[in-house]
This record gives sequence, structure tokens and C-alpha cells, in this order.
Amino acid sequence: MEHIRNAFDNIAGEYDSQRRYIIPLMDEFYGAAVWAAESEKKNPAILDVGAGTGLLSALILAKFPDASLTLMDISEGMLGVARERFAGRENTRFFVSDYSTADPGGPYDIVCSALSIHHLGPAEKRQLFHRIHTTLSPGGIFVNADQADGETPYFREKYLGYWNEFLRKGPLNDGQHQEILKRRDMLDRNEKLSVQLAWLRECGFTDVDVVWKNRTFVVTVARKI
Repeated sequence: MEHIRNAFDNIAGEYDSQRRYIIPLMDEFYGAAVWAAESEKKNPAILDVGAGTGLLSALILAKFPDASLTLMDISEGMLGVARERFAGRENTRFFVSDYSTADPGGPYDIVCSALSIHHLGPAEKRQLFHRIHTTLSPGGIFVNADQADGETPYFREKYLGYWNEFLRKGPLNDGQHQEILKRRDMLDRNEKLSVQLAWLRECGFTDVDVVWKNRTFVVTVARKI
């Protein structure tokens, strides 16, 4: 995980400003995750796994302004941006930790994640899903806005072609563009969506579904009873 830590420490300051030019239909993507984050409580306990700069957390807090929030990420640089974003907010905790192995604590009512878990290998993803299920309260929900591999080599290439075309049409310069492609090649370990959904059901989640999908970018939801 050290190479992941270093990569995101190096780009923490520019991460948010580039998002819209890297993620196609970004508002829909994050909007679907916020829509899916549900709780009967006015002040749910929320854990953001791989929280980065806290972008997804900030959007969910607009829905649950009285929530207690825990942000966990391996990159001190990324969480440094999150600390600035939530400066002065009560009931907000930050943990610099390798969430692929760390105890997330809890219990939580909502566990969320955005564009992070795809960096883990298959066994690490599967184990993390189990730990998330364990840490959720009954009725809790896990919302994962992330990347998924194509179900076949044909679709993998189609999705990459779509994404590459989106990047080419954006305003990022050649150096930024090449850095994004390099980071993608080095760090992304996408898993098929069908496999991820099966792992979630295997963990004991009951309601498991895909609430949004745009080629590689997906929002999955899993509810614990």
C-alpha cells in the first residue's frame, strides 16, 4: 500500500480540482451515492472508507448535517485537505490508516466509499466487505461509488476507450493527462461488477444492487438487516 500512499500524497492538492475532468458524469455519479445513503436516524454514524479529501462525505453531510463522521484514508496528504474542509466541525474524526487491514471501529449506520476500494486486490476487497458488514448496525447501509472491470475483455476495452476519449476532450494538459493514465495503469485493480455483488451477498448483505452505472463507473448499495 506504500505506493498508493505516496501517489495520493503527491496529488492531494490538485485532486478535487481535477475530478470533474477525470470522472464522466461526475455529478450523477456522486449524486447517486448520496441518494442511496439512507438512515432512519437524524444523526447517523457515518464511516467514509478511503475518504481522501472528504468530497463524498461533504455531499452526504448536506443530507445528514447532524451526523457523526469518521474519515479513514492511508494518505496523510489527502486527509490534510479533508481536515481543512471540515475545520471546526464537531463530531468529525480522522484516521490515517491502511483500511485494507485496519479495524474500522463502529458500529456505523452508513459506510460509504468513493473511488478507492478498486485499488485493492481481490482478496483484500472481499475481506474488506466482510469487515464493513460486521461494523454496520442492523439496518445499516454500505454505499460504494467506484470502478468495476468489464465483464468480458470486449467490454473492458470498450469502457477504456470511452474513458480515454472523455479524458482527451477535457482541459487537462498533456502532462496531467499522462500522469492520470500512469496512475491508472499502476494503481487500478478493477474487479468485475458481478463478482463484487456476489462477494457482498456472501458477506450476509440482503439488499444488494447497482443504483447507477456508466461503463467503468458504478454505484453499488448493500443493506444489512
